[in-house]
Amino acid sequence: MNKQIDLQIPADSEVIIGILNNSDSVLKRLYLAYFPMVLQLILNNNGNEDDAKDVYQEAIIVLYNKVKRGDFELSSKLKTYIYSICRRLWLKRLKQLNRYGGDIKDFQEYLPVEDEIEKHQDRDMQLNKMENALKLLGEPCKTIMEDFYMHSKSMQEICERFGYTNADNAKTQKYKCLQRLKKLFFQQ
Repeated sequence: MNKQIDLQIPADSEVIIGILNNSDSVLKRLYLAYFPMVLQLILNNNGNEDDAKDVYQEAIIVLYNKVKRGDFELSSKLKTYIYSICRRLWLKRLKQLNRYGGDIKDFQEYLPVEDEIEKHQDRDMQLNKMENALKLLGEPCKTIMEDFYMHSKSMQEICERFGYTNADNAKTQKYKCLQRLKKLFFQQ
């Protein structure tokens, strides 16, 4: 027996506000609301349910990150935006798997969102490279970088933590560490 889910599709503005407020219930409703549309797209175009779940998850992450950054402007229905991202992600995956026949069967209107996906993937790649460079950096540089850039600690706090004679010495050390980090980052 199929269990009926009370699915009320959230308004576009409700989704944006829900993401900004870290609302789990809005995200759950968003997942349920548009997944069938993405599932149909993927099934109709050489994919399976797992593919659809992966693509949908990635699209929601793109939306979530864009909203959280504060530069998201919705110029269409949210449904169209999500479909467009999923469509682009699936086309890219089909090309990678050499299963792209040159056409895709659409049943929804969509927007060109190539730049969105490319920027998101480039940013993820850069963050991974930075994470690897930080791991290779070693101490005390790794902690100095994290304290200053991630934990917003002042040079005076860093000076006291590491026992430098003054904040200028800590600043010089931070500069040397930053140069090493850049070198490690660009060697990858």
